Amino acid sequence: MDYGTTPLHGLPSRVTICEVGPRDGLQNEQAVLPVEVKAEFVARLVDAGHTLIETTSFVPAKWIPQLADAEELLDAITLAPGVRYPVLVPNERGLERALAAGVRDIAVFGSVTETFARRNLNRTVDESLAMFTPVVARAREAGLGVRGYLSMCFGDPWEGEVPVERVVEVATRMMALGCTQLSLGDTIGVATPGRVVAVLDALAAAGIPVDAIAVHFHDTYGQALANTFTALGHGVTTIDASAGGLGGCPYAGSATGNLATEDLLWHLHGLGIETGIDLQKMVDTSIWLAAKLGRPSPSRAVTALGDPLPR
Repeated sequence: MDYGTTPLHGLPSRVTICEVGPRDGLQNEQAVLPVEVKAEFVARLVDAGHTLIETTSFVPAKWIPQLADAEELLDAITLAPGVRYPVLVPNERGLERALAAGVRDIAVFGSVTETFARRNLNRTVDESLAMFTPVVARAREAGLGVRGYLSMCFGDPWEGEVPVERVVEVATRMMALGCTQLSLGDTIGVATPGRVVAVLDALAAAGIPVDAIAVHFHDTYGQALANTFTALGHGVTTIDASAGGLGGCPYAGSATGNLATEDLLWHLHGLGIETGIDLQKMVDTSIWLAAKLGRPSPSRAVTALGDPLPR
């Protein structure tokens, strides 16, 4: 059923969705899916219209056993023209594996807060940035795009409120490494629109252009779409989301699922914002994947638009 669109002044006409389901989504699932299922998942995302798909992670298997098959998965994927398949790399060893696999886009994962940096990377913030420095430099020399994830930008389960000034400090250092994009993570889903505005305004004042910023909201308190709308109004045009609302963070117990791609699509399409992605195909994909995982999707749009039989 088409309920029409009603554009609002001041919003972008087109948005790129960075689909993080295959990496950020699956890494927190108890089930370890076979590589052929993961490859079909990626193929379904491409068929739905995605052009930016975070595919896997080159981290040691003992850290994220769900993604231990990174090379095998990339071998199983048929690369589509015009589609980017970034992978997460934690260090130079991960970059070497990515380069050997022919990857053209990578991501590094940093933290604003010291506690999460130690829990996630076993390093201080300074030490983690030092670790990323040669990774980003080598990747850029090889012509790769580099996405810099910055977690805990709006709140930390151990440290509480995160000062905006701290976000700006670490964000500017991340960008100075040579990152081509910075994704601001609300890792535990505590942000509300006022804080989103404060962070985006402060980053702009620090000289980070809005077209280099993406946002990555979790929906723990049901605020992900409200925060997304706020970011859109500030000119952000890359939004991270996960098929069916998959995801969380294995190192932050209070981090629930990502913003569901289908919920985001309903929101954007209703505003007349182009994405190039077919909502019904995403709904069908998330129903199919939920069956593979043995549990229903938490996405409201999947529930509303889906049928009981996976396709």
